[in-house]
Amino acid sequence: MIEKLIYLETIDLIEFFGVKNVKLQIIKDRFPKLRIIARGDWVKAMGEADEIARFEEKVHLLIDHYNQYNVISEHSIIEIIDSGRVGAKKSEDDVILYGVNGKPIRGRTTNQREFVKEYDRNDLIFAVGPAGSGKTYTAIALAVRALKRREVRKIILSRPAVEAGEKLGFLPGDMKEKIDPYLQPLYDALQDMIPAAKLKDYMENGTIQIAPLAYMRGRTLSDAFVILDEAQNTTTNQIKMFLTRMGNGTKYVVTGDITQIDLPKASMSGLVHSMRILKRVKGIKVIEFNAKDIVRHPLVQRIVTAYDKSDKANNNDAVK
Repeated sequence: MIEKLIYLETIDLIEFFGVKNVKLQIIKDRFPKLRIIARGDWVKAMGEADEIARFEEKVHLLIDHYNQYNVISEHSIIEIIDSGRVGAKKSEDDVILYGVNGKPIRGRTTNQREFVKEYDRNDLIFAVGPAGSGKTYTAIALAVRALKRREVRKIILSRPAVEAGEKLGFLPGDMKEKIDPYLQPLYDALQDMIPAAKLKDYMENGTIQIAPLAYMRGRTLSDAFVILDEAQNTTTNQIKMFLTRMGNGTKYVVTGDITQIDLPKASMSGLVHSMRILKRVKGIKVIEFNAKDIVRHPLVQRIVTAYDKSDKANNNDAVK
């Protein structure tokens, strides 16, 4: 008799084993020759070598299914253990990943799909466009997918805290609490894609890190997916410092809206400057979103369009 330990590294245990372990019992019922014990993030099986090998194979298939869809039904468990697969699903070619409720997350507009495609071809992507165009949400989805696939070891989120002048020391709380208000849009997206318990673990063990832009200096960011959000509010020196932190095995996404620059009038946006000088550099891609990409309430698209028309009219008057 031998025993085997299997670590459930990325698993929400309640979803995987079921309330009151009903799903775990289904697994046990299909391996009557084994003694199976679940303790925390580990599953231990004891029995004969051949049956242990079959059990390990099936559990890894269950884990793969869960990691892909974030849910696993009792029916899916039975199908996977009995046949090694589940029923055919609709085409998944355009799916980035599945959310916490099993709902597919995919590029919904032409530019969002272009973003996903260019991610595989470039290590640095500038995604710029109006509010609600899905640039940040798509970036988070790509980051979570990369983490699930073990293409990167961590996700690093950064955003300039313009209102505090990047000087966060006077705010109460630890570093996470100081920067949290500025990163809430990123948290909202993460909560759609990673189960709450697992997201909490990732935040605590450093798999997902909060890195205020002011504290990036001196770091080398390797084997990571790094997102700089609201980059239109960086200075030229800040964004140069950020871009030169890139280490081996790292992907960068820089998002921003150049129509919403909150810097003092005398300061040039680092995002505008870097896009201009880096646009033709190999390995860097600029994706420009527009009002047609807005996937929020229909009014948001009309509001953005109205402001764009007003800005153009004001610019024309200024020229005259």
